[in-house]
Amino acid sequence: MKSKISIHDCTRISLLAALIAVSSYIIIPLPFSPVPVTGQTLAIMLCALLLTPSQSTLTLSIYLLLGIIGLPVFAGGSSGIGVILGPTGGFLIGFLPMACFISFFKGSSPNMLRYFLVSGFSSLILLNLIGVPWLAYSAGISFSQAIALGFLPFLPGGILKLFLAVLLAWKLIPQLSFMTSNR
Repeated sequence: MKSKISIHDCTRISLLAALIAVSSYIIIPLPFSPVPVTGQTLAIMLCALLLTPSQSTLTLSIYLLLGIIGLPVFAGGSSGIGVILGPTGGFLIGFLPMACFISFFKGSSPNMLRYFLVSGFSSLILLNLIGVPWLAYSAGISFSQAIALGFLPFLPGGILKLFLAVLLAWKLIPQLSFMTSNR
């Protein structure tokens, strides 16, 4: 059976992949960590809350592929397979299961508490379960050092981005009927 993607789906997917790419230019480098603070996690949570699981998967796959082939869509305009293999690669790869998890478990009807719980678990726990071990391996540091460099400094900002993403989604979902027309 053939799966059809409507022009509206293509538009949603493209716009949100572009939002994630643009948000990667919002960076705050941390002098003590190889991982910068970026706007990507906010954009990815928003994307996952606005799209279906298959649309979120496609959006993040496109974003990652664009970066891997050399378009400057990763943090600060970086790109290439070297970034994926570097200290931030685990977080980049972790964006895909993060978005899938949020989209799948957010439910079909808007529920702010569920949005907070699903997005919070995914962005604060799931993403770091992938990113922190990769940081330790690729940077040649201990797991506890990777937690200190790649998780703890990002916790306050992650919580702030979580609140912003959920509040934005909560306001956008009823307003953007084209975003929810296929649910």
